[in-house]
Amino acid sequence: MKIVIPGGTGQVGAVLKRALADAGHKVVVLTRHARHEGEVQWDGRTLGPWAAEVDGSDVVINLAGRSVSCRYTAANLQEMMDSRVDSTRVVGAAIAGAARPPRVWLQMSTATVYSHRFDAPNDEATGVIGGTEPCVPNYWAYSVEIAKAWEQAQQQAETPATRKVALRSAMVMSPDPGGVFAVLLGLARLGLGGPVAGGAQYVSWIHEHDFVRAVEFLIDREDITGPVNLAASHPLPQRAFMRALRSAWGVPVGLPATKWMAELGAFALRTDTELLLKSRRVVPGRLVQAGFDFQYAHWPQAADELVFRVRERGGRGSVPRRR
Repeated sequence: MKIVIPGGTGQVGAVLKRALADAGHKVVVLTRHARHEGEVQWDGRTLGPWAAEVDGSDVVINLAGRSVSCRYTAANLQEMMDSRVDSTRVVGAAIAGAARPPRVWLQMSTATVYSHRFDAPNDEATGVIGGTEPCVPNYWAYSVEIAKAWEQAQQQAETPATRKVALRSAMVMSPDPGGVFAVLLGLARLGLGGPVAGGAQYVSWIHEHDFVRAVEFLIDREDITGPVNLAASHPLPQRAFMRALRSAWGVPVGLPATKWMAELGAFALRTDTELLLKSRRVVPGRLVQAGFDFQYAHWPQAADELVFRVRERGGRGSVPRRR
C-alpha cells in the first residue's frame, strides 16, 4: 500500500513510518522541511503539489499539529488549535479533490477530549467529554475545545469515497529519544519519579507496538468509522504508573512532588502541568469490541519491555515489533 502521513516527522510519525516501511508499504511523509527520501514539503494550510501524493494513495494518516510539549500560553494554545484544524481541513480538501481518493483517512485526535475524572473510565460510548469540570484551570477546557474542533474538521470534510476514523490516542510509549517515555524514565532514574500532587490522577497510555497494530487493524476494518480510543485496557493512577516504571529500571525510591513543585518543574521544562495533573482514565471500548487483542494491556509488562530496549539499544531505536 501507499500510505501518506502528513506531519509524520515527530515521535509518533517516526514509530509509524518505521513499522509500516518495514512491513513493505510505501510511506510518504508530508513535512514543512523535507530533508530525507520519502519526505514531501507542504505548509499544513494550503493545497499544493503535495496533494498529488494523496491522489492514488491507499491510506492517509494525518498526525499534523503543534506539539503539546510547551507552555500553555494563549499564543501557543491558539497555534495548537490552528495547526490542527487548518491541516485537517486541507487534508480533507486534497482527498475531496483526488481523482482516486484513499480508501481510509485516519485522523489523529487525543484522549484529552475526555473529562478529568476518577470515578469511572471513559470509553467511546459512555465517556464524558470534558470542558465543564469544576475546580480545574480554565485553559483545560480550551484543550478540550481544540480536540473537538480537530475532530469536527475531519467530520465536515466532504469525502464520501473515503472512510474516516478519529484516533483518540493516549500517550504513545516508545524508547525513542525525546518521547514521553524517555522523559518519564529520565525522572525515574534521577529519583524524581514519585507521585505528583498525590498521584491519584489516572494515566492512559499505549505501547508503540500496540499503537501500530491498532492502526493496521483500523485500516483493514471497513466497518469502523468515527472516534476510536487508542489506549491500553488498564489505565492506572500516576503513583502506580511511576512505581512500575521505577521497578522496571531498578530505582527503589521516587521523591513525591506537590502541585506547586510540579508547576515549577513544568516551567523549567517549558511544558505544562495539564500533562501531569489531568486524570485521563480512557479505555479502548471499540477496539476491544471489534476483537483487537492488546499485546501490552498492563503497564508493568510494557514498562519492562521498554526498559529492556532502552538498556539494549540505549534508546536509539526500535527492535522489530512482535506480531
